[in-house]
Amino acid sequence: MSTDNTDSVDASTDTESKCGASSPDDGGATDDADTGSQCGASSGPDSSSSSSCGASKSEKTDEKVKATVEDFEGDPGSLLAVGLGPGQPEGMTERARGTLMDAEHIVGYTTYVELLPDEVTESAEELYDTPMCGEVSRTEEAIDRALAGNDVAIIGSGDPNVYALAGLALEILESKGATASMVDFEVVPGVPAAQSCGARLGAPLVNDTVSISLSDHLTDMPTIESRLHAAAKEGFTISIYNPWSRKRRENYQKCCEILLEHRDPETPVGIVHGAGRDDEAVEIVELRDLPDLGESDLVDMTTTLIVGNEETYVWDDRMVTPRGYESKYDY
Repeated sequence: MSTDNTDSVDASTDTESKCGASSPDDGGATDDADTGSQCGASSGPDSSSSSSCGASKSEKTDEKVKATVEDFEGDPGSLLAVGLGPGQPEGMTERARGTLMDAEHIVGYTTYVELLPDEVTESAEELYDTPMCGEVSRTEEAIDRALAGNDVAIIGSGDPNVYALAGLALEILESKGATASMVDFEVVPGVPAAQSCGARLGAPLVNDTVSISLSDHLTDMPTIESRLHAAAKEGFTISIYNPWSRKRRENYQKCCEILLEHRDPETPVGIVHGAGRDDEAVEIVELRDLPDLGESDLVDMTTTLIVGNEETYVWDDRMVTPRGYESKYDY
């Protein structure tokens, strides 16, 4: 499954949500609403006014703000980056669930918001989501809501520190002249894709492992190729995120070429599509078979590949990567 890095470039609109901030250009007014919450006040279920700071449960928008810390009055709230894990409710940690139940506002990529349990979405005062390509705008929105005094959770699948938005949140906080302690910023970890997918395959990750994203729009392909060469040559187990997309078909094919250059064609490769979701599919193939799977339904942006090292083998339909105990112990 993919993490929040599946988004591409920022796709914000020209409409800006004020979220409690007064813009020097417009005095804090919005273009599309004369009344409504400025994200510092809570609109109750009987309220007919709309929120001008973004999306409510029934009305979601992709507005973006560009405020600085000076634009906000009052005490800031909190900002928590929450990892949902693989996707299904039972794969979420109790701490993550509790954090989301306590959050006033939840911000996230549309797909991840739709994965939330009903009890979580029903407990939130407001939900705000953006489609793919909106990671910068929604992270900024989450920060401004927190600066306006709200308790905000920004969500992502897997873990917030693995190809996700925890680092971006801190960077944007710094750029606004705020501090992490000002909004009680905290990361609530989740199970990363490599771990949840590895669990579905047996025990492929018990030794040194390198993770690489093939569709990382923030990294050029020559750099990705260099990392692949190094990891494959040095004998690491490799977890590959976001292996295939229509716009980056050549990345997948190049990856297969590099792996076959350094690894035996019979090397086991675990393929987990949609881990923890309704369309989950798990297969173990040989490396030689991987190139032909690029155009199949099995490999896409929700798939994680686990490429075994030179000692990995398949036993009873499970991948096994020896840890090295056999060299020191008799069993």
